[in-house]
Amino acid sequence: MRAVALSGGVGGARFLRGLVEVLDPGELTIVGNVGDDVEVLGLHVSPDLDSILYALSGLADEERGWGRADETWNALETVASLGGESWFSLGDRDLGLHLVRTQALRAGEPLSAVTAGLAERLGLEPCLLPATDDPLRTWLDTPAGRFPFQTWFVARGHRDEVEALRYEGAATAVAAPGVVEALEDAELIVIAPSNPYVSVAPILAVAEVRAALQRRRCPAVAVSPLVGGKAVRGPADRMLAHLAGGTTPAHVAGIYTGLIDALVLDEADADGATALAGLGVRPIVTRTLMTDAAARRRLAEAALEAAGALR
Repeated sequence: MRAVALSGGVGGARFLRGLVEVLDPGELTIVGNVGDDVEVLGLHVSPDLDSILYALSGLADEERGWGRADETWNALETVASLGGESWFSLGDRDLGLHLVRTQALRAGEPLSAVTAGLAERLGLEPCLLPATDDPLRTWLDTPAGRFPFQTWFVARGHRDEVEALRYEGAATAVAAPGVVEALEDAELIVIAPSNPYVSVAPILAVAEVRAALQRRRCPAVAVSPLVGGKAVRGPADRMLAHLAGGTTPAHVAGIYTGLIDALVLDEADADGATALAGLGVRPIVTRTLMTDAAARRRLAEAALEAAGALR
């Protein structure tokens, strides 16, 4: 089955690990968020693309939930001791990837080509594409001011309430080569359980991507990032409560109005399943907490079963 997954970083990457076990990995295209990209110490860092690369190549740190396993921090310690920028944690192994990416980008290679090269060297079977090769960055308006995503999320610990979001560069960004074609050729489109506002919305802010989803000819299934109305990690529940007015399945599905046909939700949120009918969205109730490999696989299978039921 030819499938396309739209994904952010940690939670999305964990779901993708289950998806590649129930699909032919060679028929999966992953479209990753670049709204989180940031320049640190002169290096271009793509946190969500990197989380996917590390997760699918078996290099991810399972305990910490981000970055590479068996990491060391000598370079960052030196940076801090010399008064350099150390708020964004870059491990020694992780730095190697950023050095290679930054050099290639400065030589004129587009991000999609650089990402494809990294994926090949790390042995990924799925095709991993950034949503766009153009600069696109998420900015957040808060009572404390306007911040780029990583400043708000990492440096400020996402403590500031978000009043509005802006995806700088989206108005002129075009989809990376292969993205629209994959969506048009897909037999299934899945939106991973990533934060709808800061992980998925920047992808959908690329007009060509949103338009391709709107004219889809196959089922599109989203997986809710909430369990019992709460985020497993991160601020998704706070953002939904403040910006959408609640954290029910209907509030999640409402963000994807016109873009999805079904929503996979946790058993703890089953009471909200009925309200999805009014949005034209089919509820698929299962256990969504990805505690281990079996749970990841079960969730991926639920998404596939939802797609099958919609055909």
